[in-house]
Amino acid sequence: MVGKRAATLKRVTKETDIRVELCLEGAGTCAIATGMGFADHMLTLMTFWAGFDLTLSCKGDLEVDAHHSLEDIGLCLGQALAEALGDKAGIARVASAKVPMDEALAEVVVDLSGRPYLVYADDLLPAVIAGEEKDVWREFFKSLAQRAGMNLHIRFEYGKNGHHLLEAAFKALGLALRQAVQVCRTGATSTKGSVD
Repeated sequence: MVGKRAATLKRVTKETDIRVELCLEGAGTCAIATGMGFADHMLTLMTFWAGFDLTLSCKGDLEVDAHHSLEDIGLCLGQALAEALGDKAGIARVASAKVPMDEALAEVVVDLSGRPYLVYADDLLPAVIAGEEKDVWREFFKSLAQRAGMNLHIRFEYGKNGHHLLEAAFKALGLALRQAVQVCRTGATSTKGSVD
């Protein structure tokens, strides 16, 4: 990965053991094993549409529930993204995408500003998705935004099926990140001369 924007990290706690390798200049290939099939599916979609290469493994306390695993995966992915971006010189920084999935439509807007913030209205999501409470996904996105230093807005515009709604959001997140990390100018993408 010499010369590429990439990061490798691990996080080990009493609740999770996570390994991540992320390359922003990839081909959308991934090897993801979280112990949660639905999470693997969502992260695979994000990676493919972002055009990143991602290897991610997580051994978590799933006997409790998915909360700790998804929260910590968000932290690790966010940190890897921040490290891979480095000083963020010349990146587009701000991007958005809307994606439909059957009856569902989601919009994601990102700003890799260095200032973390999450706006996430999940009223349309059913209480349980793939056997887990919907709140675990808010924790994932919150952790991702926090560690990446990303302003992240996710809006579910309409839809009924929880799988479809989240799938649309993860695809849109991938597309928005693909645009936001592109190097398209020189220097800091900021009128104040600094991204942060």
